[in-house]
Amino acid sequence: MDKLDVILLIGRPAAGKSETIDFLKQLPDEKRLQDYHIAPFEELDDFLYVWQTFENDAIRQSMGLGRRDTDDALYFLDDRIWDFFIERIDLDLRKKLARDPLFLKGHTVMMEFARGGENAFANAFQHLSDDVLAHAAILYIDVSFEESLRKNRRRYRPNQADSILYHSLEDAKMERYYKDNDWACLSEGHDEGFITVKGRRVPFAVFHNEPEKTLDPQLLGAALRDVTDRLVTLFIREG
Repeated sequence: MDKLDVILLIGRPAAGKSETIDFLKQLPDEKRLQDYHIAPFEELDDFLYVWQTFENDAIRQSMGLGRRDTDDALYFLDDRIWDFFIERIDLDLRKKLARDPLFLKGHTVMMEFARGGENAFANAFQHLSDDVLAHAAILYIDVSFEESLRKNRRRYRPNQADSILYHSLEDAKMERYYKDNDWACLSEGHDEGFITVKGRRVPFAVFHNEPEKTLDPQLLGAALRDVTDRLVTLFIREG
C-alpha cells in the first residue's frame, strides 16, 4: 500500500492540523503522493458544523424562536453534540462513497477534528462507521495544553472567526473543553502502533509539534514525511 485512504487528523486546538493541511494543499499531486502517500485529497473538518451551530442559534434567537444548542456565551447545552459532529462528517464521507464507490482508489480524505475530556478521542472514534474505519489511519499532532493555548491566542483574528485557519476560543472554553484529553491513555505513550476501535485495529502515528514545526515548511515537510511513512509501514505490517 503506497497511499493513505482516510487520515484522521486529530489533536488539541491549534496543534497544527490546519497548517498541515494548508501545506499539503500547496504541493503538486505527484509530489504529495510520492513524498507523503497522500493522493488528491478532500478535507472534512467538523469545525464547519460547530460554527454553523453557532450561526443557526443566532438566527433562531433573532427570529424569536429561542436558542436550541448553545447558550448566550456559546457553550453547548448538551455535550453529546460533539458525537453528532463526528457522525455528521462520517456521513459526508459515506455519501461520497455511495456516489462513487471507487473514490478512494484515487483520492485521500482528511478528517480533521479536535477533542478534549477524559474519553475524548475514544468516544469520538466509536461514532465512526465501519466504512470509514476500514480505510482509516490516525495522525495525532501532539502539543501540550499550554502550547495549544499559546497558539490558539496567537491565531485569533476576530474578523475571520469562521475561518478554519484563524478560528480560536476564549481561554475559559479552552480550559473547559480541551485542557485534558485521553490520547496518552489510548496510545499507551507510544509514538506509533494500533488502537482497537469497534473490533478493528487502526494504525496511528504521532507528529510531535513542540517545539513548533508547522510554521517552517522544511521542518513541517520532514516531520510529515516521517509520520506518513510510519503509517504506511503499519498498514503493510498489518496486511
